[in-house]
Amino acid sequence: MPKQEKIGGPQTRRQFLAQSSVLAGASVVGVLDLSRSAYAAGSDLIKIGLVGCGGRGSGSIANALSVNPGARLYAMADAFPDRLDSARTQIQQKFSSQVDVNNRCFAGFDAAQKLVESGVQVALLTTTPHFRPMHIEACIEAGVHVFAEKPMAVDAPGVRRVLAAGEKARQKKLSFVGGFQTRYSPAAREEVKRVHDGEIGDIVSIEGVYNTGPLWHRGRQPECTEMEFQVRNWYYFTWLSGDHLVEQHVHYLDLVNWLMHEQPPLQAWGYGGRSQRVEAKFGDIFDHHSVVYEYTNGPRIYALTRQQSGCFNGVYATVFGTKGQLRRGGNRRQSGIFDHQDQLKWQPPVETEMPEVNRYREMFAAMLAGTPINDSLTMARSSMLAILGRMATHSGQRITWDEAFASNKVLAPERYDWAANPPVMPGPDGNYPHAIPGVTQVL
Repeated sequence: MPKQEKIGGPQTRRQFLAQSSVLAGASVVGVLDLSRSAYAAGSDLIKIGLVGCGGRGSGSIANALSVNPGARLYAMADAFPDRLDSARTQIQQKFSSQVDVNNRCFAGFDAAQKLVESGVQVALLTTTPHFRPMHIEACIEAGVHVFAEKPMAVDAPGVRRVLAAGEKARQKKLSFVGGFQTRYSPAAREEVKRVHDGEIGDIVSIEGVYNTGPLWHRGRQPECTEMEFQVRNWYYFTWLSGDHLVEQHVHYLDLVNWLMHEQPPLQAWGYGGRSQRVEAKFGDIFDHHSVVYEYTNGPRIYALTRQQSGCFNGVYATVFGTKGQLRRGGNRRQSGIFDHQDQLKWQPPVETEMPEVNRYREMFAAMLAGTPINDSLTMARSSMLAILGRMATHSGQRITWDEAFASNKVLAPERYDWAANPPVMPGPDGNYPHAIPGVTQVL
Protein backbone atom coordinates (compact mmCIF):
# COMPACT_ATOMS: atom_id res chain seq x y z
CA MET A 1 0.00 0.00 0.00
CA PRO A 2 1.85 3.11 -1.18
CA LYS A 3 2.28 6.27 0.78
CA GLN A 4 -0.55 8.74 0.23
CA GLU A 5 0.25 11.26 -2.47
CA LYS A 6 -0.95 14.82 -2.74
CA ILE A 7 -3.71 15.07 -5.31
CA GLY A 8 -4.70 18.46 -6.69
CA GLY A 9 -3.31 21.85 -5.85
CA PRO A 10 -4.70 24.59 -3.63
CA GLN A 11 -8.28 25.49 -4.41
CA THR A 12 -10.31 28.43 -3.17
CA ARG A 13 -13.82 28.19 -1.76
CA ARG A 14 -15.16 29.88 -4.91
CA GLN A 15 -13.36 27.37 -7.14
CA PHE A 16 -14.56 24.50 -4.97
CA LEU A 17 -18.17 25.66 -5.31
CA ALA A 18 -17.82 26.11 -9.05
CA GLN A 19 -16.26 22.69 -9.52
CA SER A 20 -18.88 21.08 -7.30
CA SER A 21 -21.69 22.65 -9.32
CA VAL A 22 -20.26 21.34 -12.57
CA LEU A 23 -19.72 17.85 -11.20
CA ALA A 24 -23.12 17.77 -9.53
CA GLY A 25 -24.70 18.52 -12.88
CA ALA A 26 -22.80 15.79 -14.68
CA SER A 27 -25.09 13.02 -15.88
CA VAL A 28 -24.69 9.59 -14.33
CA VAL A 29 -27.32 8.11 -16.63
CA GLY A 30 -26.08 5.51 -19.07
CA VAL A 31 -25.96 1.82 -19.86
CA LEU A 32 -23.41 -0.14 -17.88
CA ASP A 33 -20.99 -2.28 -19.83
CA LEU A 34 -21.44 -6.04 -19.48
CA SER A 35 -18.15 -6.33 -17.65
CA ARG A 36 -17.10 -6.89 -14.05
CA SER A 37 -18.55 -3.46 -13.22
CA ALA A 38 -22.05 -4.72 -14.00
CA TYR A 39 -24.04 -7.68 -12.79
CA ALA A 40 -22.83 -11.03 -14.07
CA ALA A 41 -24.09 -11.41 -17.63
CA GLY A 42 -27.45 -13.20 -17.81
CA SER A 43 -28.09 -13.17 -14.05
CA ASP A 44 -28.74 -10.94 -11.08
CA LEU A 45 -25.65 -12.21 -9.26
CA ILE A 46 -23.71 -9.47 -7.46
CA LYS A 47 -20.19 -10.39 -6.33
CA ILE A 48 -19.48 -8.31 -3.24
CA GLY A 49 -16.13 -7.80 -1.56
CA LEU A 50 -15.94 -6.69 2.08
CA VAL A 51 -12.92 -4.57 3.01
CA GLY A 52 -12.76 -4.17 6.79
CA CYS A 53 -14.23 -6.97 8.91
CA GLY A 54 -15.02 -5.21 12.18
CA GLY A 55 -18.47 -4.54 13.58
CA ARG A 56 -19.33 -1.91 10.99
CA GLY A 57 -18.19 -4.14 8.16
CA SER A 58 -20.16 -7.13 9.41
CA GLY A 59 -23.26 -4.97 9.80
CA SER A 60 -22.81 -3.44 6.37
CA ILE A 61 -22.53 -6.76 4.52
CA ALA A 62 -25.56 -8.04 6.43
CA ASN A 63 -27.55 -5.02 5.20
CA ALA A 64 -26.37 -5.60 1.62
CA LEU A 65 -27.12 -9.34 1.56
CA SER A 66 -30.56 -8.87 3.11
CA VAL A 67 -31.94 -6.68 0.31
CA ASN A 68 -31.04 -8.84 -2.69
CA PRO A 69 -31.06 -12.67 -2.88
CA GLY A 70 -28.66 -12.43 -5.82
CA ALA A 71 -25.98 -10.76 -3.69
CA ARG A 72 -23.01 -12.91 -2.70
CA LEU A 73 -20.15 -12.25 -0.34
CA TYR A 74 -17.41 -13.18 -2.79
CA ALA A 75 -14.22 -11.95 -1.09
CA MET A 76 -13.07 -10.52 2.24
CA ALA A 77 -10.13 -8.39 3.31
CA ASP A 78 -8.82 -7.07 6.62
CA ALA A 79 -5.50 -6.02 8.08
CA PHE A 80 -5.74 -8.81 10.67
CA PRO A 81 -6.36 -12.54 10.05
CA ASP A 82 -8.17 -13.04 13.37
CA ARG A 83 -10.76 -10.37 12.57
CA LEU A 84 -11.17 -11.84 9.10
CA ASP A 85 -11.85 -15.34 10.47
CA SER A 86 -14.26 -14.11 13.13
CA ALA A 87 -16.32 -12.08 10.68
CA ARG A 88 -16.42 -14.91 8.14
CA THR A 89 -17.79 -17.32 10.72
CA GLN A 90 -20.40 -14.83 11.92
CA ILE A 91 -21.61 -13.96 8.42
CA GLN A 92 -21.73 -17.60 7.28
CA GLN A 93 -23.94 -18.51 10.24
CA LYS A 94 -26.56 -15.97 9.17
CA PHE A 95 -26.21 -15.95 5.36
CA SER A 96 -24.77 -19.37 4.54
CA SER A 97 -26.36 -19.57 1.07
CA GLN A 98 -24.99 -16.13 0.14
CA VAL A 99 -21.37 -16.62 1.22
CA ASP A 100 -18.96 -17.95 -1.40
CA VAL A 101 -15.53 -16.68 -0.44
CA ASN A 102 -13.58 -19.96 -0.81
CA ASN A 103 -9.90 -18.94 -0.81
CA ARG A 104 -10.66 -15.27 -1.49
CA CYS A 105 -9.86 -14.04 2.02
CA PHE A 106 -6.93 -11.64 2.29
CA ALA A 107 -5.06 -10.17 5.26
CA GLY A 108 -2.42 -7.49 5.62
CA PHE A 109 -1.84 -3.98 4.32
CA ASP A 110 -2.22 -5.16 0.72
CA ALA A 111 -5.45 -7.10 1.38
CA ALA A 112 -7.73 -4.53 -0.26
CA GLN A 113 -5.74 -4.55 -3.49
CA LYS A 114 -5.89 -8.36 -3.62
CA LEU A 115 -9.64 -8.24 -3.09
CA VAL A 116 -10.09 -5.73 -5.91
CA GLU A 117 -8.15 -8.08 -8.21
CA SER A 118 -10.22 -11.14 -7.20
CA GLY A 119 -13.17 -10.45 -9.51
CA VAL A 120 -15.57 -8.59 -7.20
CA GLN A 121 -18.11 -6.25 -8.79
CA VAL A 122 -18.95 -4.24 -5.66
CA ALA A 123 -16.66 -3.35 -2.75
CA LEU A 124 -17.88 -2.31 0.69
CA LEU A 125 -15.13 -0.15 2.19
CA THR A 126 -15.53 -0.17 5.98
CA THR A 127 -11.95 -0.04 7.21
CA THR A 128 -10.20 2.53 9.35
CA PRO A 129 -10.89 5.99 7.77
CA HIS A 130 -7.24 6.66 6.99
CA PHE A 131 -7.22 4.04 4.23
CA ARG A 132 -10.45 5.16 2.54
CA PRO A 133 -8.99 7.36 -0.26
CA MET A 134 -6.51 4.75 -1.46
CA HIS A 135 -9.11 1.97 -1.32
CA ILE A 136 -11.60 4.10 -3.26
CA GLU A 137 -9.00 4.86 -5.90
CA ALA A 138 -8.10 1.17 -6.30
CA CYS A 139 -11.75 0.20 -6.76
CA ILE A 140 -12.61 2.91 -9.27
CA GLU A 141 -9.44 2.24 -11.26
CA ALA A 142 -10.40 -1.45 -11.51
CA GLY A 143 -14.02 -0.71 -12.49
CA VAL A 144 -15.54 -1.84 -9.18
CA HIS A 145 -18.67 -0.22 -7.75
CA VAL A 146 -18.05 1.34 -4.32
CA PHE A 147 -19.83 1.72 -1.04
CA ALA A 148 -17.58 3.79 1.25
CA GLU A 149 -18.25 4.27 4.94
CA LYS A 150 -17.87 7.69 6.49
CA PRO A 151 -15.68 9.69 6.75
CA MET A 152 -14.05 9.74 3.34
CA ALA A 153 -10.64 10.95 4.53
CA VAL A 154 -8.72 12.28 7.53
CA ASP A 155 -6.88 15.12 5.78
CA ALA A 156 -7.42 17.61 2.95
CA PRO A 157 -5.21 15.78 0.41
CA GLY A 158 -7.34 12.70 1.05
CA VAL A 159 -10.51 14.69 0.36
CA ARG A 160 -9.07 15.89 -2.93
CA ARG A 161 -8.27 12.30 -3.86
CA VAL A 162 -11.88 11.33 -3.19
CA LEU A 163 -13.14 14.17 -5.39
CA ALA A 164 -10.87 13.05 -8.23
CA ALA A 165 -11.95 9.42 -7.82
CA GLY A 166 -15.58 10.52 -7.78
CA GLU A 167 -15.19 12.25 -11.14
CA LYS A 168 -13.54 9.15 -12.60
CA ALA A 169 -16.45 7.06 -11.26
CA ARG A 170 -18.87 9.35 -13.15
CA GLN A 171 -16.93 8.87 -16.33
CA LYS A 172 -16.93 5.10 -15.88
CA LYS A 173 -20.58 5.06 -14.73
CA LEU A 174 -19.69 3.35 -11.47
CA SER A 175 -21.66 3.55 -8.23
CA PHE A 176 -20.04 5.61 -5.47
CA VAL A 177 -22.38 5.38 -2.50
CA GLY A 178 -21.59 6.93 0.89
CA GLY A 179 -22.00 5.90 4.50
CA PHE A 180 -23.99 8.96 5.55
CA GLN A 181 -27.12 6.88 6.00
CA THR A 182 -29.30 9.85 6.96
CA ARG A 183 -29.36 10.76 3.25
CA TYR A 184 -31.16 7.44 2.64
CA SER A 185 -33.82 8.03 5.28
CA PRO A 186 -37.24 8.95 3.75
CA ALA A 187 -38.11 10.83 6.94
CA ALA A 188 -34.88 12.86 6.82
CA ARG A 189 -35.41 13.63 3.15
CA GLU A 190 -38.85 15.02 3.97
CA GLU A 191 -37.44 17.05 6.89
CA VAL A 192 -34.77 18.63 4.73
CA LYS A 193 -37.23 19.30 1.92
CA ARG A 194 -39.56 21.11 4.32
CA VAL A 195 -36.69 23.26 5.60
CA HIS A 196 -35.60 24.04 2.04
CA ASP A 197 -39.22 24.90 1.19
CA GLY A 198 -39.20 27.55 3.93
CA GLU A 199 -41.39 25.97 6.62
CA ILE A 200 -39.12 27.29 9.39
CA GLY A 201 -38.11 30.41 7.45
CA ASP A 202 -34.47 31.31 6.90
CA ILE A 203 -31.91 29.28 8.85
CA VAL A 204 -30.38 31.35 11.63
CA SER A 205 -28.29 28.65 13.31
CA ILE A 206 -27.95 24.89 13.70
CA GLU A 207 -26.91 23.08 16.86
CA GLY A 208 -25.56 19.56 16.33
CA VAL A 209 -24.85 17.52 19.47
CA TYR A 210 -23.09 14.15 19.69
CA ASN A 211 -22.33 13.45 23.34
CA THR A 212 -21.55 9.87 24.33
CA GLY A 213 -19.63 7.95 26.94
CA PRO A 214 -16.25 6.21 26.48
CA LEU A 215 -15.86 3.74 23.60
CA TRP A 216 -14.06 0.43 23.09
CA HIS A 217 -10.35 -0.21 23.51
CA ARG A 218 -8.57 -3.39 22.41
CA GLY A 219 -5.53 -3.08 24.63
CA ARG A 220 -1.91 -3.90 23.83
CA GLN A 221 -0.58 -7.43 23.52
CA PRO A 222 3.09 -8.00 24.46
CA GLU A 223 3.97 -9.19 20.95
CA CYS A 224 2.37 -6.16 19.23
CA THR A 225 4.56 -3.79 17.30
CA GLU A 226 3.73 -0.09 17.69
CA MET A 227 2.11 -0.07 14.24
CA GLU A 228 -0.12 -3.03 15.07
CA PHE A 229 -1.14 -1.53 18.40
CA GLN A 230 -2.19 1.71 16.73
CA VAL A 231 -4.02 0.09 13.82
CA ARG A 232 -5.91 -2.23 16.20
CA ASN A 233 -6.80 0.78 18.35
CA TRP A 234 -7.23 3.12 15.40
CA TYR A 235 -9.95 5.24 16.98
CA TYR A 236 -7.47 6.90 19.35
CA PHE A 237 -4.98 8.12 16.74
CA THR A 238 -5.71 11.16 14.59
CA TRP A 239 -3.82 9.85 11.57
CA LEU A 240 -6.10 6.80 11.49
CA SER A 241 -9.50 8.10 12.65
CA GLY A 242 -9.26 11.85 12.10
CA ASP A 243 -10.28 12.28 15.80
CA HIS A 244 -13.85 11.63 16.90
CA LEU A 245 -15.14 14.94 15.53
CA VAL A 246 -14.25 13.58 12.09
CA GLU A 247 -15.09 9.92 12.68
CA GLN A 248 -18.37 10.22 14.61
CA HIS A 249 -19.79 13.72 14.72
CA VAL A 250 -19.38 13.94 10.94
CA HIS A 251 -22.88 12.43 10.67
CA TYR A 252 -24.39 15.67 11.95
CA LEU A 253 -22.00 17.78 9.93
CA ASP A 254 -23.27 15.93 6.88
CA LEU A 255 -26.81 16.92 7.88
CA VAL A 256 -25.59 20.51 8.20
CA ASN A 257 -24.12 20.44 4.69
CA TRP A 258 -27.38 19.05 3.36
CA LEU A 259 -29.47 21.70 5.07
CA MET A 260 -27.08 24.44 3.92
CA HIS A 261 -27.39 23.35 0.26
CA GLU A 262 -23.83 21.95 0.40
CA GLN A 263 -22.38 25.46 0.78
CA PRO A 264 -18.98 25.46 2.54
CA PRO A 265 -18.53 27.91 5.43
CA LEU A 266 -16.17 30.82 5.27
CA GLN A 267 -14.27 29.76 8.37
CA ALA A 268 -14.38 27.94 11.70
CA TRP A 269 -12.97 28.26 15.21
CA GLY A 270 -13.51 26.27 18.39
CA TYR A 271 -12.41 24.66 21.63
CA GLY A 272 -11.15 21.16 22.33
CA GLY A 273 -8.90 19.09 24.53
CA ARG A 274 -8.32 16.05 26.75
CA SER A 275 -9.70 16.15 30.28
CA GLN A 276 -10.69 12.50 30.92
CA ARG A 277 -8.93 10.71 28.08
CA VAL A 278 -5.42 11.33 29.42
CA GLU A 279 -3.88 7.84 29.67
CA ALA A 280 -1.26 6.77 27.14
CA LYS A 281 -3.53 4.05 25.75
CA PHE A 282 -5.85 6.76 24.41
CA GLY A 283 -3.31 7.93 21.87
CA ASP A 284 -3.46 11.55 20.74
CA ILE A 285 -7.14 12.38 20.14
CA PHE A 286 -9.28 14.78 22.17
CA ASP A 287 -12.28 13.79 24.27
CA HIS A 288 -14.27 16.97 23.54
CA HIS A 289 -14.71 19.47 20.69
CA SER A 290 -16.88 22.55 20.25
CA VAL A 291 -16.78 24.22 16.85
CA VAL A 292 -18.41 27.36 15.44
CA TYR A 293 -18.78 27.42 11.64
CA GLU A 294 -19.39 30.88 10.14
CA TYR A 295 -21.24 31.22 6.83
CA THR A 296 -21.38 33.97 4.21
CA ASN A 297 -24.96 35.06 4.79
CA GLY A 298 -24.86 35.03 8.58
CA PRO A 299 -25.90 31.60 9.92
CA ARG A 300 -23.79 29.98 12.62
CA ILE A 301 -23.37 26.24 12.99
CA TYR A 302 -22.47 24.90 16.43
CA ALA A 303 -20.92 21.42 16.50
CA LEU A 304 -20.72 20.07 20.05
CA THR A 305 -19.31 16.63 20.80
CA ARG A 306 -17.62 14.77 23.63
CA GLN A 307 -16.86 11.21 24.71
CA GLN A 308 -16.71 11.36 28.50
CA SER A 309 -18.19 9.36 31.37
CA GLY A 310 -20.52 10.83 33.98
CA CYS A 311 -21.72 13.68 31.74
CA PHE A 312 -24.94 14.65 29.96
CA ASN A 313 -25.32 12.56 26.83
CA GLY A 314 -27.46 13.19 23.79
CA VAL A 315 -27.39 12.83 20.01
CA TYR A 316 -29.61 15.34 18.24
CA ALA A 317 -29.78 18.44 16.06
CA THR A 318 -31.88 21.60 16.26
CA VAL A 319 -32.28 23.90 13.26
CA PHE A 320 -33.33 27.42 14.30
CA GLY A 321 -35.22 29.40 11.69
CA THR A 322 -36.95 32.78 11.51
CA LYS A 323 -40.36 31.05 11.61
CA GLY A 324 -39.70 28.01 13.78
CA GLN A 325 -37.45 25.04 14.43
CA LEU A 326 -36.67 21.59 13.12
CA ARG A 327 -35.73 19.19 15.90
CA ARG A 328 -34.17 15.89 14.90
CA GLY A 329 -33.02 12.93 17.00
CA GLY A 330 -33.29 12.29 20.71
CA ASN A 331 -36.82 11.66 21.96
CA ARG A 332 -39.17 11.08 19.01
CA ARG A 333 -41.94 13.03 20.77
CA GLN A 334 -39.65 16.03 20.62
CA SER A 335 -38.80 15.59 16.92
CA GLY A 336 -40.44 17.49 14.10
CA ILE A 337 -41.15 21.05 13.02
CA PHE A 338 -42.27 23.48 15.73
CA ASP A 339 -43.37 27.11 15.61
CA HIS A 340 -42.07 29.83 17.92
CA GLN A 341 -44.81 29.04 20.42
CA ASP A 342 -43.37 25.51 20.68
CA GLN A 343 -46.40 24.02 18.95
CA LEU A 344 -45.78 20.91 16.86
CA LYS A 345 -46.62 21.65 13.22
CA TRP A 346 -45.38 18.44 11.59
CA GLN A 347 -43.82 15.19 12.77
CA PRO A 348 -41.91 12.70 10.60
CA PRO A 349 -43.47 9.26 10.18
CA VAL A 350 -42.04 6.21 11.92
CA GLU A 351 -39.64 4.48 9.54
CA THR A 352 -40.21 0.77 8.95
CA GLU A 353 -36.76 0.14 7.45
CA MET A 354 -33.33 1.22 8.54
CA PRO A 355 -31.72 3.81 6.23
CA GLU A 356 -28.66 1.53 6.06
CA VAL A 357 -30.84 -1.13 4.41
CA ASN A 358 -32.60 1.30 2.07
CA ARG A 359 -29.18 2.56 0.97
CA TYR A 360 -28.31 -0.83 -0.53
CA ARG A 361 -31.79 -1.27 -1.97
CA GLU A 362 -31.40 2.01 -3.87
CA MET A 363 -27.78 1.31 -4.78
CA PHE A 364 -28.49 -2.10 -6.36
CA ALA A 365 -31.65 -0.88 -8.11
CA ALA A 366 -29.72 2.01 -9.66
CA MET A 367 -26.96 -0.33 -10.80
CA LEU A 368 -29.48 -2.63 -12.47
CA ALA A 369 -31.16 0.33 -14.17
CA GLY A 370 -27.83 1.62 -15.48
CA THR A 371 -28.11 4.88 -13.52
CA PRO A 372 -25.50 4.46 -10.76
CA ILE A 373 -25.61 6.72 -7.71
CA ASN A 374 -22.61 8.96 -7.11
CA ASP A 375 -22.41 10.49 -3.60
CA SER A 376 -18.76 11.51 -3.84
CA LEU A 377 -19.35 15.27 -3.78
CA THR A 378 -21.50 15.28 -0.66
CA MET A 379 -19.22 12.74 1.02
CA ALA A 380 -16.14 14.84 0.33
CA ARG A 381 -17.76 18.11 1.43
CA SER A 382 -18.99 16.70 4.73
CA SER A 383 -15.68 15.00 5.50
CA MET A 384 -13.84 18.27 4.77
CA LEU A 385 -16.22 20.20 7.04
CA ALA A 386 -15.27 17.88 9.90
CA ILE A 387 -11.56 18.11 9.08
CA LEU A 388 -11.80 21.91 9.13
CA GLY A 389 -13.38 21.72 12.59
CA ARG A 390 -10.62 19.47 13.90
CA MET A 391 -7.97 21.78 12.52
CA ALA A 392 -9.63 24.65 14.38
CA THR A 393 -9.90 22.81 17.72
CA HIS A 394 -6.43 21.27 17.56
CA SER A 395 -4.81 24.63 16.80
CA GLY A 396 -7.10 26.99 18.70
CA GLN A 397 -7.11 29.26 15.64
CA ARG A 398 -9.82 30.57 13.33
CA ILE A 399 -9.18 28.80 10.03
CA THR A 400 -10.81 29.55 6.71
CA TRP A 401 -12.25 26.90 4.42
CA ASP A 402 -9.76 27.94 1.72
CA GLU A 403 -6.79 27.49 4.06
CA ALA A 404 -7.96 24.09 5.26
CA PHE A 405 -8.91 22.72 1.85
CA ALA A 406 -5.61 23.85 0.29
CA SER A 407 -3.58 22.12 3.00
CA ASN A 408 -0.98 19.64 1.75
CA LYS A 409 -0.39 18.07 5.15
CA VAL A 410 -0.75 14.29 4.77
CA LEU A 411 -1.40 12.19 7.88
CA ALA A 412 0.42 9.00 6.92
CA PRO A 413 3.44 6.86 7.82
CA GLU A 414 6.51 6.66 5.61
CA ARG A 415 5.59 3.09 4.74
CA TYR A 416 2.88 0.56 5.52
CA ASP A 417 4.58 -2.28 7.33
CA TRP A 418 4.00 -3.85 10.74
CA ALA A 419 7.63 -3.13 11.64
CA ALA A 420 7.49 0.51 10.51
CA ASN A 421 7.00 3.49 12.79
CA PRO A 422 3.57 5.19 12.69
CA PRO A 423 3.43 8.99 12.23
CA VAL A 424 3.08 9.50 16.00
CA MET A 425 5.30 7.64 18.46
CA PRO A 426 5.19 7.48 22.26
CA GLY A 427 7.74 9.44 24.27
CA PRO A 428 10.00 8.06 27.03
CA ASP A 429 7.08 8.19 29.47
CA GLY A 430 4.88 6.17 27.13
CA ASN A 431 2.59 9.10 26.33
CA TYR A 432 1.88 10.26 22.82
CA PRO A 433 2.37 13.90 21.81
CA HIS A 434 -1.02 15.46 21.17
CA ALA A 435 -2.34 18.75 19.87
CA ILE A 436 -2.26 21.75 22.23
CA PRO A 437 -4.55 24.65 21.24
CA GLY A 438 -2.56 27.82 20.85
CA VAL A 439 0.66 25.89 20.26
CA THR A 440 0.00 23.26 17.61
CA GLN A 441 0.35 24.34 13.99
CA VAL A 442 -2.02 22.62 11.55
CA LEU A 443 -1.40 24.64 8.39
